Amino acid sequence: MANILVIGGAHIDRKGWLSAPHRPGASNPGHWQTEPGGGAFNAARNLARLGHAVTLVAPRGGDAAADLVARAAEDAGIEDCPLTFLDRATPSYSAILEPDGNLVTALADMALYDMVPARRLLSARLRKRLAAADLLLADSNLPVTALSALADTASGLGLPLAVIAVSPAKVVRWKPSLSKITCLAMNSAEAAAVTGATARTSGEWVGHLAQIGLRGGLITAGSDPVTAFAASPQGQNSVTLQPPPLDQLHDVTGAGDALASGYLDGLLAGGSLQSNLTRGIALARLTTGVRGPVCPDLSQAVLAQALQAMPKPSQIQTPTQDSHP
Repeated sequence: MANILVIGGAHIDRKGWLSAPHRPGASNPGHWQTEPGGGAFNAARNLARLGHAVTLVAPRGGDAAADLVARAAEDAGIEDCPLTFLDRATPSYSAILEPDGNLVTALADMALYDMVPARRLLSARLRKRLAAADLLLADSNLPVTALSALADTASGLGLPLAVIAVSPAKVVRWKPSLSKITCLAMNSAEAAAVTGATARTSGEWVGHLAQIGLRGGLITAGSDPVTAFAASPQGQNSVTLQPPPLDQLHDVTGAGDALASGYLDGLLAGGSLQSNLTRGIALARLTTGVRGPVCPDLSQAVLAQALQAMPKPSQIQTPTQDSHP
């Protein structure tokens, strides 16, 4: 298995579960659930449970919430290397969810992430870890200067860089570094933010993203087909898959992070674009079937069982002129 360095968000997720469909402007009965989350941290836990050696570097406050994150990292088998700000609160994400798990609204208190300077992130200790890694995985929570420095360092080392978009507002922080990214996991709103374009089909998104220099990525659009693309000697190779209907939906939180995790697990094993996409969607389906952003009993055996229910992706033809070398 691979040595993966994960850098980005590891914070507290607070979820308010409504007991009945949401009524705007009214008091809605329900209950709260609090647990560790964050795009980078969710992916780190998934990849560790799939057997990879994962090191997590994430900003954290000097509070009880930071201890919850540390315990969750230990439980998942992650080597935890926090960037601690003792006088600050650990970031948090608070969401209100319908009884079926769909999101009503959310509030992200993430100011601490914007305080991380590139010089602290790229310490001698971290550069040593980068040099020993097989993959760098980051989300979009840190400042653009820190993310650009990470991308430049990874590129200089010849280290593959995978990115989780997190949100339309934050994914644009990677625009100066798109050509250095191996895979950017995003939804259609995030694809629109980073390209400044619109698209009617998955194939059109591939073309737009390739034109601005991105070499590979994953694109989701709710329940619509999921697309994966990667650079090849012939241009952009793309596949798409319509996920089969879910048996049950408990929580959509973490599904995109799981998609990226499964895809990267396959990529690190040398799988084809088709098999990697199938692997990612299978893991995302597992994650939506549990309450929480990760599947706590995930293993290679559990994922293999989920793969048996997956159909084969179909090829998407992307015009050659839309490709980026």
